[in-house]
Amino acid sequence: MEPIVDGRLSIVYEHVSASVTVVTLAGELDVYTCVTLREVLVGLINDGRFLLAIDMREVDFIESPGSGVLVGALKRLRAHGGHLALSGTQGQVRKHFRITRLDRIFPIHPTALEAEESLSGPALDHSTARTAAPAG
Repeated sequence: MEPIVDGRLSIVYEHVSASVTVVTLAGELDVYTCVTLREVLVGLINDGRFLLAIDMREVDFIESPGSGVLVGALKRLRAHGGHLALSGTQGQVRKHFRITRLDRIFPIHPTALEAEESLSGPALDHSTARTAAPAG
């Protein structure tokens, strides 16, 4: 697919399976560019794409409105029994997720493939995956 470009943000998505879509972002996710990302994510969700892997390895800057779009998408997806996984956060982006504690909300994987596989594996309640007590 051709990239969707809005100023300093490029968005490309690919349906990698019947249920999983990988969305690759590059550039800056700020108050201006987050509007386009919101439109793309809402469009995918409205089209029945309820498992989204967001590849952020080429995102070099994020502001709160950008992470707000991701939180909003996660809420919409969960309402449909879906989920969202992130991958490749680095530098300022990784720090942003840590400081805002959003790294506790989103599963963040080292690679896009790992994020994709986490969504296509056995059903898992991601909201409790990190806090579940060991059996026994």
